[in-house]
Amino acid sequence: MKRRLVPILILLVFSTPLMAETPEKKGLRIAKAADRRDSGWKDQTADMIMILRNRRGSKSVRKIRTKTLEVRNDGDKGLSLFDEPADVKGTAMLTFSHGLQPDDQWLYLPALKRVKRIASRNKSGPFMGSEFAFEDLGSQEVGKYRYKYLREEACGGGWRCHVIERTPAYKYSGYSRQISWLDTREYRPVKVEYYDRKGAHLKTLKWKGYKSYGNYWRADEMFMQNHLTGKATTLKWSNYRFGTGLGSGDFNKNALARLR
Repeated sequence: MKRRLVPILILLVFSTPLMAETPEKKGLRIAKAADRRDSGWKDQTADMIMILRNRRGSKSVRKIRTKTLEVRNDGDKGLSLFDEPADVKGTAMLTFSHGLQPDDQWLYLPALKRVKRIASRNKSGPFMGSEFAFEDLGSQEVGKYRYKYLREEACGGGWRCHVIERTPAYKYSGYSRQISWLDTREYRPVKVEYYDRKGAHLKTLKWKGYKSYGNYWRADEMFMQNHLTGKATTLKWSNYRFGTGLGSGDFNKNALARLR
């Protein structure tokens, strides 16, 4: 009798999903895979045109230069310098992203001739009148969120996407949760839906026009729609360059007023 039980028990052990992956673990695993896929580029520069549209369709245009430095064991450092129009020329924003610790952000306003530190409680506010909040502009470190895998589905252009819910784990976020779509082949972000603190669908961000730059993918355009106000912001990217030799000294808050 005992000999007959042994193979049955073995069959039960190997056929029972004792180590089944939970939606939370699967969501985290995919987030980490996406982070690894876009690592190792060291530094990046790019030009950006920001187009602001109100609910009536009127628009204003801003030209911006950006620099980003990849930082090991911490979030990236980012610098945005406004060149046009004249009323915002010389405005500069510096971001030191972190994990669960609050990001460090400083904004230089030429009209005031001073550097303003963005308080953690104000990170949900709009950046320079756009539909992007200050918290949207830091690097999206894996540790900033809790994850839950929802499903896989078609997401346009013949792509299929992982759909993952992520909940901010840091303080003072303006969002209760976000639903993100990542393509299953290259883990490129395709869409993010943002829900406000009351659970209402506040904004949707979409990427398009991806191009490969060696091992890295970058989109030509990002479009953020605010569903509550009817306003929208488009970011058009060009002139991506990688490994240009930037260092920590190029991201100095004490030099923001002298940048040209």
